[in-house]
Amino acid sequence: MSVASFTHHGPWTVQDVLALPEDRTVRYELLGESLVMSPAPGLRHQRASFRLHVALDAAARAARAPVEVLEAINVLLPSGLVVPDIVVADAGATAEDGVSIDADAVQLVVELVSPGNKTMDRKLKPLLYAEAAVPHYWRLEFDPAPRLIVSELDGGRYVETATALSGTVTRIKEPFPFEIDPAGLAQPQYRG
Repeated sequence: MSVASFTHHGPWTVQDVLALPEDRTVRYELLGESLVMSPAPGLRHQRASFRLHVALDAAARAARAPVEVLEAINVLLPSGLVVPDIVVADAGATAEDGVSIDADAVQLVVELVSPGNKTMDRKLKPLLYAEAAVPHYWRLEFDPAPRLIVSELDGGRYVETATALSGTVTRIKEPFPFEIDPAGLAQPQYRG
């Protein structure tokens, strides 16, 4: 396991964070003027993120929605820089080969809750996304069984509009039609 080592004095800026060396073992986020480092996600998280990404991408294509589905991309917020697990962004905003996109081009963020990030994904990040006027916020909880909590921005805060439970297909209308049963998102698939 590597440990990030760098020297920095004073408040952090978005430019400071984006100038850090790429490190696949750590995610860097800027909340206010504070640098937040999180370990790379585990296998369950990665598996579920990939499968949800593929399902969202297929649904967006079927709906001919002018969006792109991305994993772990830097999103610039009024109060810093975050790295949501999955982002659905306006296709025009992703045309350039940059390292970040502005929150105003984001239609949906999805966070997958892991043991080390529960407070961030359940409390802090929804406030930041709402402040940035991201219209849709979804949260995938793993325990006791996978479930997807679907929320929509209403009056400056997120209101839950649906919960997709394991073993049941849930139909979601926005930002494009999408059906999901979260039961198989995190299960290992063995190939023989």
